[in-house]
Amino acid sequence: MKNTLSPGAPKPKQIANELEQDILSGKLGFGDRLQSESEMVRRFSVSRNTLRKGLEELNSRGLITTRVGIGSFVTFNGKTINDAFGWSKALADVGAATATRMLRIEVLEDAALSEMLGLELNTYIAIDRLRYLVEDDRPISLERSRLPLVPELEMVPLKGLAAGSLRETLREAGLVPASGEEWADIEMLNAMDADLLKCPEGSAFLRTRRLSRDEEGRPMEYVVSLLHPTFFALHLEF
Repeated sequence: MKNTLSPGAPKPKQIANELEQDILSGKLGFGDRLQSESEMVRRFSVSRNTLRKGLEELNSRGLITTRVGIGSFVTFNGKTINDAFGWSKALADVGAATATRMLRIEVLEDAALSEMLGLELNTYIAIDRLRYLVEDDRPISLERSRLPLVPELEMVPLKGLAAGSLRETLREAGLVPASGEEWADIEMLNAMDADLLKCPEGSAFLRTRRLSRDEEGRPMEYVVSLLHPTFFALHLEF
C-alpha cells in the first residue's frame, strides 16, 4: 500500500505520525519489525534521507529502537549501546550520567586522511571532545571527529555545535548518515592522551574508528574514539 503525504507538515513528522498510529492501533505489535527501508521509501514516496529523519523522530518518542545490520557493538558496563543517534543519548539510554567537554573546533588540513577516504579536498573541521562521568569527573572517552568542510558546515567553526550536539548539527545541515564502517582495536595512550584521560602513559584503551557516509556514499564523518576499558568493551552478535 502506497501512502501519499500531504504537502503541509514536514514529511519526517508525517512519517513518524503514521507509523506511530500503526503501533498504537496494534497494526504493528510489540517486537514486530518495520518494513525495510526500501519498502518504506516506496510506501511514502520519499528519499532515504527523509525516511531516516522520520524514523529518528519515532525513535525519540520511544516507540521504536533501531540497529543497522548485525555485527560488533560497543558495550558500556556490560550493556550494549546504540550510538546511531549520538553518544550522549546512547549512554543516557543505559543509565550513564555523562557530560562532554569540548577541547577544540577548528579547521585543519589533513592530506593523509583525504588519501585514506579517497577525497580530493584536504580541509576538515576538527571536533575533539572529552566525555566524563558527572558524579566524579572521571574521563571515560576521548573522541576526535573529522568532517569534510562542505558548504553546509562552513559556519560550524564560528558558531559551534547546535545544542552542543554534533548529531544535531549534522541533522540541521541535512546530513544524515546512510551507511558506514567501524573498526576496533587497542591503542596504548601517548603522553598527551594519557594526561587528558587521567591515566598512566601506555595504558591500553579500546580504540574505535568510525566512518559515516551519506546516501550518495560520500564520507560525512570520520571519528576516532579512545574508550576507557573499565567501562567499555566490544560485544559480537551473529
